[in-house]
Amino acid sequence: MAPGRKRKPGKRYPCGKLTKQQLEMDAMSVAIAARRRHFGVTVKQAKDERLGTALGRLAFREMISETQYQAGVAFAQLYRDHHATVGLPSPSPRSVAGLLINEGIFGASPSEPVLEVIEKVKRRFGDATSVLDACDREHRLSPGSRPTLLVYRVICTDQDAMNWPEEDLGNLRVALNALVRVFRL
Repeated sequence: MAPGRKRKPGKRYPCGKLTKQQLEMDAMSVAIAARRRHFGVTVKQAKDERLGTALGRLAFREMISETQYQAGVAFAQLYRDHHATVGLPSPSPRSVAGLLINEGIFGASPSEPVLEVIEKVKRRFGDATSVLDACDREHRLSPGSRPTLLVYRVICTDQDAMNWPEEDLGNLRVALNALVRVFRL
């Protein structure tokens, strides 16, 4: 018997390495087990992609509606596009390697975005932020945090909102409803 640990079960290439499909299944099983353990859900529920983000977890727990969730996803994509076209760093890079790649040190595209695309992204981002600012002005006397700050925390920095007070969740819903109108969802 050869020394060392036992082989992991699964399909293998003739050289002995695990197949790519088997490696993906192993990685997914680790993620599903972590979601089950952390969020207390079933295996079927753990496969739901919404559990991967703070906004998605709110939608999964039905604390926000599906259209509010879609508006948040659209704003998150717009936020990333705006930061990429303007040249700003991401507020929460997933890893140092991701930061290096996104900042153009490794593997980034040397071509500049087209001027029309930049203007369109800036205009759409300006529309979204002006609506969020209007929400802040309208709800400045309401209890809880400002709607714009809550959107930034949940969507941009992926801060968990499951234990927030009801006033903050209400203000977040107000901001997401404003984004629903902006994105015409």
